[in-house]
Amino acid sequence: MAARLTTYVVVAIVAATLIAGLIVGAQLDDSDGPVDLIVFNAKVYTADGSGKMADAVAIRGNQILRVGSDREIQRLRRPQTVVVDARGGAVLPGFNDADVHFTDGALTLDGVDLLGADSVDEAQARISAWAEANPLRPWVVGRGWSGRMSATGPPTRQRLDAAVPDRPAYMLSADGRTAWVNTRALRLAGVTRRTPNPEAGVIEKDQRTGEPIGLLSAAAADLAGRLVPKPTHEQRARALHTAIAAAHENGVTSVQDAAVGPDAFALYEEARQAGELNLRVYSSIGVSDKTTTADFNTLEALSSKYPDDPLFKVGGARIVIDGPVDSFEAALLEPYSARPGTGAGETSIGPDELNRLVRMLDGRGWQVTLDAFGDRAVRMALNAYEHAERSNPTPARGRRHRIGHLALLHPDDLPRLAQLGVIALLRPYEATPSPGRVDAWTRAVGDERTARAWPAAGLAAAHTRLAFATGWPDAPQNPLAAIHAAVNRSGDAGAEDPWNGGESLPLKRAIDAFTSAPAYASFDEQRKGSLKRGMLADLVVLSTDIFAAPPSRLSSATVAATIFDGKIVYRRTGTSTN
Repeated sequence: MAARLTTYVVVAIVAATLIAGLIVGAQLDDSDGPVDLIVFNAKVYTADGSGKMADAVAIRGNQILRVGSDREIQRLRRPQTVVVDARGGAVLPGFNDADVHFTDGALTLDGVDLLGADSVDEAQARISAWAEANPLRPWVVGRGWSGRMSATGPPTRQRLDAAVPDRPAYMLSADGRTAWVNTRALRLAGVTRRTPNPEAGVIEKDQRTGEPIGLLSAAAADLAGRLVPKPTHEQRARALHTAIAAAHENGVTSVQDAAVGPDAFALYEEARQAGELNLRVYSSIGVSDKTTTADFNTLEALSSKYPDDPLFKVGGARIVIDGPVDSFEAALLEPYSARPGTGAGETSIGPDELNRLVRMLDGRGWQVTLDAFGDRAVRMALNAYEHAERSNPTPARGRRHRIGHLALLHPDDLPRLAQLGVIALLRPYEATPSPGRVDAWTRAVGDERTARAWPAAGLAAAHTRLAFATGWPDAPQNPLAAIHAAVNRSGDAGAEDPWNGGESLPLKRAIDAFTSAPAYASFDEQRKGSLKRGMLADLVVLSTDIFAAPPSRLSSATVAATIFDGKIVYRRTGTSTN
């Protein structure tokens, strides 16, 4: 008996020694090794699902070492440690913009930026200034104008002629669907009063004279667009670097680039190989009903060429089903309220063909994103995912398919996203009452359906995982403004009445939708999207404590610093570091 007792005691002592050694080892691992960067005096939101807050973050190499109180983190400080004083501001995981056209947006930074222009006069001033500063450019090209400018008169070729009289000019709208061109561009394109509308496009003409007024919609935009000089590889590479720097200014450390192609993939890979890709990129490629088996084999080759990597990978396929509601491009379950004879809208692909494509992609392990605005398009998307689930075995990594936009849903379909594990990919700015947007919806679909627009809170209540995007270059790449929109259902100014205010989200839920949820949506939740030990050290430091400020003041916060891969890649003038 005594021998047995002695054995138990020895075993207990050995076990206690091992446990103590592990604890001490862990402590030594934290305190004895190098600590490269500390952010302190902060309101740290970890976005790890706990909802907890902390004061400081310690970083070793490119990973988070510890999150905790100022006292425990400051104890890790060493002479070589870079220290960032957040001055009481919020610290969040780096923003992950879940739906952008990043390489396309990069090229717009080398042209005229018309985002936010409130009038044609303001647009003219921006265009004239750019043209004067770039006299050797053969074309003056820009993007970002919207219908809100029409309040002071429509954009016409004559008004663009006044800004650019000596060269062709080509200005894409923010959504990329309409081109505003001057007279020289029309002449080069051979567009006259006798030119018929191309299939799926419209040449806007003066009702009295029949002359083109300078607006080319949908497919007609390519009549002039195909003449715009294509950027060289060197220009594209420079534009990518400029866009990455601009992303850092907005606290963005990851993007999910929508429907790009091999040229863009090669650009990303070149930057990665050169050690210059200071942004994490998950790319998808566009698919349509014209995609052949050979095309699918090409997709497989691309996926193999750019496999899972913390910096760059390819793995998504995207199919567009319909377009915006207010431009009568959405596919609806019931006819539009306005324009008798318009019907209920069209889809770019039939239900059977969509089912076939989604089933094939799902069977090959591809993540699918379906762009669907109208309630009929959303139902088609859900049916296609349900069909794939019935037809194929569950992929090894699971299914994380997505639906983008989700402007209008039938109430019966709200719970289906969570049931199918589908991620709702939303752009909060689309749900803001910018000038004329609510009125345009009301004219198109009536009061009842307008009151159901962009149901973010309804989707959240149905346990749908929400991932947010700015939609750049259709809108500014400003996640803070998008979070403001999601929480307040209004624009930055906050002067408008909220659009369906009951669909607003709590602040932390909106932050999760720009951090942890997009990481999950790209199969990256084990390495980024939250602030905890071992995660990649991507952080954004804000100028204020957004958790203490009134929700209406969210838009006043700015990015004070951005940390990517453990290094400070952006610091606003005046931010304290040492």
